[in-house]
Amino acid sequence: MDAAIDSFIRYLAVERGLSDNYQLSTQRSLNEFAQWAKASCKIDNVRDINLSILSEYLAHRKRGGLSASSIKLIVVALKIFFRYLTSKGEIARDPAEALPLPRIERYLPETLNELQVQQLIESIDTNVPLGLRDRAMIELLYASGLRISELANTRLENVDLEQGVVRVTGKGNKTRLVPVGGKACEALTNYITNERPKFVKRRSGSEVFLSARGTRLTTNRIWQIVKTHAKRSGLEANVYPHLLRHSFATHLLSNGADLRIIQEMLGHADISTTQVYTHVDQQRLKAVHRQFHPRA
Repeated sequence: MDAAIDSFIRYLAVERGLSDNYQLSTQRSLNEFAQWAKASCKIDNVRDINLSILSEYLAHRKRGGLSASSIKLIVVALKIFFRYLTSKGEIARDPAEALPLPRIERYLPETLNELQVQQLIESIDTNVPLGLRDRAMIELLYASGLRISELANTRLENVDLEQGVVRVTGKGNKTRLVPVGGKACEALTNYITNERPKFVKRRSGSEVFLSARGTRLTTNRIWQIVKTHAKRSGLEANVYPHLLRHSFATHLLSNGADLRIIQEMLGHADISTTQVYTHVDQQRLKAVHRQFHPRA
């Protein structure tokens, strides 16, 4: 089974071009299943796995307190793994084909309102070291709805401030062009011209956002920076980078943007992922109605 898993992960990397994080998550799920099958069922061959064993494993994980969303990730990993083995002729029949996906309660994403975003951005002091960088970073997160990993990997050659666009490589190595608003373009120009050159060292790459040592900012460091500025701004909300992405989409929708366009800018493969923002907007409209309508 270990050899089959290794072969499958290579397939995800080389032929499917899926992200390192996705490969690691899938490999972890499959390795944990393989270890359980060996320890509990004395099975170490993919040909010996059947639907009953898979169901027993999922029940075991559920009894262990694993959430429905985490179990769903395991089910997806098992399904694509055994589908791959079936297509390669490694097994005669796919034992995971009939596995049901657990139902997951969908939670509405948190968002900041427009005044809160303004408060966060304008609280950043651009006269202190790293201030221009941090302002440009948070402006871009909100202006273009980037994922934190996309922001960390943004390179100078992919930013066209004259045209006001940034080329982003998202999940599954899919590339998209995203507009950059005027305020964000101004902040980026200021940072790239006046502050970034001070950080550049011999080992520096062309990533837009650099640390004071000239290295690429990690996603963890970007998270910390956003948290720090949110605290300084006095916002009581739990602010994190992905919250700015949610706010970007919600504010576009509430101001009349087409859902398909928002889907394209966010890099969502499926429109159903983007549709959650329509529910956020409906919640906002209902709240306004309850507050202001005389017979609400």
